[in-house]
Amino acid sequence: MSKIQSVRGMNDVLPAQSPTWQKLESALRTLMGQYGYEEIRMPIVEKTQLFARAVGEVTDIVEKEMYTFVDRDKESLSLRPEGTASCVRAGIEHGLLYNQEQRLWYMGPMFRHERPQKGRYRQFHQLGVETFGIPGPDVDAELILMTARLWRELGFADKVVLHINSLGSNEARNAYRAALVDYLRQHESVLDEDCKRRLETNPLRVLDSKNPDVQAVLNHAPRLLDCLDAESKAHFDGLCALLDANGVDYVVNPKLVRGLDYYNRTVFEWMTDALGAQGTICGGGRYDGLVEQLGGHATTACGFAMGLERLVLLMETLSGTESPRVADVFVVALGETAQVKAMQLSEQLRSDTALRVQLCHGGGNLKKQMKKADRSGALFAIILGDSELERGVAAIKSLRIDAEQIECPLSELASRLVQSMKTA
Repeated sequence: MSKIQSVRGMNDVLPAQSPTWQKLESALRTLMGQYGYEEIRMPIVEKTQLFARAVGEVTDIVEKEMYTFVDRDKESLSLRPEGTASCVRAGIEHGLLYNQEQRLWYMGPMFRHERPQKGRYRQFHQLGVETFGIPGPDVDAELILMTARLWRELGFADKVVLHINSLGSNEARNAYRAALVDYLRQHESVLDEDCKRRLETNPLRVLDSKNPDVQAVLNHAPRLLDCLDAESKAHFDGLCALLDANGVDYVVNPKLVRGLDYYNRTVFEWMTDALGAQGTICGGGRYDGLVEQLGGHATTACGFAMGLERLVLLMETLSGTESPRVADVFVVALGETAQVKAMQLSEQLRSDTALRVQLCHGGGNLKKQMKKADRSGALFAIILGDSELERGVAAIKSLRIDAEQIECPLSELASRLVQSMKTA
């Protein structure tokens, strides 16, 4: 019978990779607590119309990348391609956003039918952070400071660069769009087919082109920053001043527009060259019109998202993969009577201490069981046989350093192991 493989672009996280994931997830949860954000959990399946209305019907995500199906009730549903629309939907539905400030975060899988490559997958995990009801640039700056703190915590602050831009108001963006289209029409012969399509449907996305010839043309294109309305310019200047005051370096990137239609004013991305082509590890900005667009009251909003696979990849690239230690203590039992007592002893150690205790199952001689103990990564082996049971003791053997095997009364075993772990 043939083997069933995983779906293309949807990967397993294997035990050897789990410690890096756990380290990252723990750092993210700690960070959210430091800034006073509350966790929200949304379903992975939403009505397709939610994303069409929020993300934009002419975006690549909605046009080409969503996993969409019709259920038995003949309703069009989609696996979520991003989290902001779902978070806003939940906030409106449960009355969390009206006339109040909210600081929310979520973490979980997202789905996009893209061409799988290094750092880009069809199922990927994302941390999303969203703030509601705070209109000034101070919260934009704090979100950026939050991400900068994470890079320091993870040890790669010197490997990332912050790019920022302002998309202005809807009116300013419409004026800029017209100016950009006029300019690109004059250079249409240079545009590739994808850019020509974007010119007709979503002209600002031409700025995202990776085509060197198109980029050369864009170097002389009108700049969105030159079209900003007075309020948006003051907002952006305020953001830059706050970043300067807090020692955050940044690059003003006039081509940065992000791939979702709901953004206005501030947009930002953290980029790295350590991952090759997929250099963006975090992106966000303002979406002051999205809550109203999805049926709620007008509410200012700002947030960001980061793909965990790319962060794990960056951590592994810069620091390597940690070797997992499954257990702190491995219990070896020699004989049927000892096996019964070893199971009781293991349960008692788990109750009395915070140690991770693995019991050898399946029996075998001492040599065979000690090989299993070594493979577990445990620091200590507890050896229990008939002789030890008769004397009410257990043998403790260090597995990682050359030290003499000792015997310890069973009544003192827990405290002795805890003390030994502190000095191991």
